[in-house]
Amino acid sequence: MVTATAFSRDHAWTIAATVTDPEVPVLTIEDLGVLRSVDIDGTRVIVTLTPTYSGCPALDAMRDDVVLALTAAGYDSVEVRTTLSPAWTTDWMTDAGKHKLTAYGIAPPSGRSAIGQGPIRLRIAVKCPRCGSLDTAEVARFGSTSCKALYECRACLEPFDHFKVI
Repeated sequence: MVTATAFSRDHAWTIAATVTDPEVPVLTIEDLGVLRSVDIDGTRVIVTLTPTYSGCPALDAMRDDVVLALTAAGYDSVEVRTTLSPAWTTDWMTDAGKHKLTAYGIAPPSGRSAIGQGPIRLRIAVKCPRCGSLDTAEVARFGSTSCKALYECRACLEPFDHFKVI
């Protein structure tokens, strides 16, 4: 094994950033904005993750995958920490991640979260990721996971998940 001091923080970040979200495997944890920091302390790599919400069932899988990726890259001591503050927001998702969601058939969040910004904007329509129509309707507030809502497109009649703006 190689100690963490043989590699840079940037190298460790690059490795951790390749880990995919177990619930939406086209997104990396970096795309999702869950990967918050990577630090090297002596011979130990410390990775900090912020889950999409405090009860996120995918957090344990993400933690294990980060440890596996970094140990496979030669780091001999990896610690993954979780922080809930500040709370995760869809504002942290990358534009590349939002494009990947659309290509995967999930409508990405649009707009910015309203945290600390005064009045909350109302959403008029969610664009169908398959045909692009705005003639859609929410079928259920919760979709395949708690951070998504189930929608139906009235134009192409296809159901799809919409990643909620949080």
